[in-house]
Amino acid sequence: MGADRSDGELLRAVARGDAQALAALYDRHAGWLHARLTRRCQDPETVREVLQDTFVTAWRTADAHRGGEAGGWLWTIAARRLVDAQRTAARAARAQAAHARHQPDPARATAPSAEERALDALEYGDVGTALDRLSPELRAVLRATVVDGLTTREAAQLLGIPEGTVKTRAQRARRELRAALTERRTTPPHLLDALGGTA
Repeated sequence: MGADRSDGELLRAVARGDAQALAALYDRHAGWLHARLTRRCQDPETVREVLQDTFVTAWRTADAHRGGEAGGWLWTIAARRLVDAQRTAARAARAQAAHARHQPDPARATAPSAEERALDALEYGDVGTALDRLSPELRAVLRATVVDGLTTREAAQLLGIPEGTVKTRAQRARRELRAALTERRTTPPHLLDALGGTA
């Protein structure tokens, strides 16, 4: 039905309220999104809910897509929804455990994952402060490749820039961010490590 239409054409149709176009987009992208979400989350119910929420969000915000392939855009939505779901689940687990003991016990509460700690650090504290000092172009690339976990190709599609530009900006952003954090000397090494890797 929509196999011969590009992602951009399907999203423009979705923005006009075309449910068949959304179904075609789902058929095209749901499989790899599900596989990628499953690598990050072992709970099938959470993955199912995040996948569903991703396409509901796509339905509501299709007019915000800037054209081209939708893969990077959809993964950005899915990755953020997954982080939100995991944080909500962790908070609920901590609250339930505290209620069962009739008093909070932070030492026995569920510890946040390394990914959650890195994501929190990118929003709050020294890392967030250093990130805010980067230019908008560098910050956008770093968020796409580190926070959202996009590949260079996906980030290029999402941001509308060449892949080479993504790589150059990511390397520059990491250098500037590491320099700022090293200068402050208050950031744990595992958070600096989260900024490493390839773009």
